[in-house]
Formats: sequence, C-alpha cells, structure tokens
Amino acid sequence: MKKNFVAVLAVILMISGVALFLQQRQQVEAETTRQPGNLRVVSTNSIIDDMVKQVGGDKVTAYSIVKRGTDPHEYEPQPTDITATADADVVFYNGLQLETGGNGWFKKLVKASKKDFDEDVFAASQGVTVRYLTTNRHEADPHAWLDLANGQQYVETISRVLQQKDPENAAFYQKNARAYQAKLAKLHQSSQAKFAKLPANQRLLVTSEGAFKYFAAAYQIQAAYIWEVNTESQGTPEQMQAVVKKIRQSNVKNLFVETSVSPKSMQKLSQETDLPIKATLYTDSLGAAGSTGATYYQMMHWNLTKIYQGLANS
Repeated sequence: MKKNFVAVLAVILMISGVALFLQQRQQVEAETTRQPGNLRVVSTNSIIDDMVKQVGGDKVTAYSIVKRGTDPHEYEPQPTDITATADADVVFYNGLQLETGGNGWFKKLVKASKKDFDEDVFAASQGVTVRYLTTNRHEADPHAWLDLANGQQYVETISRVLQQKDPENAAFYQKNARAYQAKLAKLHQSSQAKFAKLPANQRLLVTSEGAFKYFAAAYQIQAAYIWEVNTESQGTPEQMQAVVKKIRQSNVKNLFVETSVSPKSMQKLSQETDLPIKATLYTDSLGAAGSTGATYYQMMHWNLTKIYQGLANS
C-alpha cells in the first residue's frame, strides 16, 4: 500500500510539474507575442525594460527576465526566460558585472539561447563612466542608472540599437528617445540644484547596500552603507561599527532602506543610533505597477525627493 501511495504521489508531482511548465510557457508566449512588424526585445531587468518601452513604444514587444521586486545580482533563469531570449530580436543587459558577476547566470542564458554578444546582445550601460567598488578596485559597481545622466546614456544606447535592428522605424525611436532624455535631464538638473544648497555636514546618505556611488557623485553627497554589495555577509558586527562611526561624525538626521533587501539590519542600525528610517528607496528593481516606483522616471523622482527631504530633515 505504501508503494502504491508513493507511485501515485510521483504521478501527481509529475503532472503538477508539467502543468506548471505549460502555464509558464503560456505566460511567456502571451508576454512576447509579436505584433505584426514588431521587434521582440528582452531585457534582463525591469529598469532597462521600462526604458525599452519608453523608446520603442508600440513598435516593440518587451519582456523582462528578472521581474519587478527581484534582485538581479543573483538569479536563476526559468525555462520561459530561455524561450523568450531565444526568440528575441534584441537582448539588453546592464553589464558592469551585474548579471555576469556571481554565478554568471546571464552568460549561461545567452549560451543556452544561442545568442551572440554585440550581434544580438547589448550592454545598455555602454558609454557610462564606470565607478568601482571600494573593497575591490577591479570590480565595477553596476548601479549606474542611479545617476540620471547615465540613465540618458542608457536611452541613447537602446535607441541606437533599435534603430540598427529596425531602420524602417528609426525616426520613431529617435524621436521618443530625445523626448524621454529631455524629461530625464530636467529632473537631473533641478535635483542637482536642490542638493547643492544642503549644508555640507548633512550630505550623508546612509543605506543598507552601497548602491549609491553614482548617485552620490551626481548629486554632490556622500554615501555610507552597511555592506557594499548584496552577498551572504550582510550586517556583520564590523560593518555595523564602521557605519555607526561615519554617522556619528556627521549631522545626518535620517536613514534609508532599499526595497530589494531585508530591513532587519537597517532597523538594528536605527535602534543603535536613534535615527529614524525616513523612506524605502528603489535600487535594483522598479516597484509594482501603480506604485511610486512603477517606471524609471517615477523611481528616480521618488528617490531624489525622499533623499533630499531626509538630508534636509524636512
């Protein structure tokens, strides 16, 4: 009787697995069903995916591999991701060792999908000035999009590639890109002017992960953090002591936590320093549809507003 139960359970699990795969397959087919003449464009994360949609409009069918709210540093591609990538006309990734660092999941995905770098697969970060980790001067910090000037460069690269792949709609892509870049530039410049007026001893942004190097350079502030990159070693006693020392040497009034990490370490830091957590910031992913960070522009507008208010103690 026990053998029969095990056999039945195995059949049920097999059927469930097949059903789940078919459901995922149907989902990716629904997301990537090509409209007549459309380019199929796959992006590795939701931020790049949104930029593609802003430039490509109704001329592209877009698919994001790493879904909203998921950390792109370490990711395990699903069969549906391989299907979408294999069927794509263009694939955009961030580069700067975001997807190719750690377990190298993106290189494996590209190989499995039979795509070629610089022919089908392009780094959206081409052209940005790279900043490196303080703990490893040879490893790039991938969070370049947190500087809106770099965001404009991402858009430039995306537009250029789409024009190359679809020359019939080149003018459409270029027009969309120029309008979008102007919108990003306006927010960038107005934010620089606001941050420049803050007292020097209040310009310290304290977050969990050290993702704000590009942001700090762009908006004339300093970045402090508990750990530098998302790894298994997060919130160690040594890391906590180092950031507490920086806080006490400044006049910082508020702390911040990111949507992509556990808030536990920042909550502990808040208790130790008697400083409140002002807001949750977007770093590695857009927020859910309809949220304050649903698009790249909204995400950056939220971050800039909340960080300024926190540093100004308003």
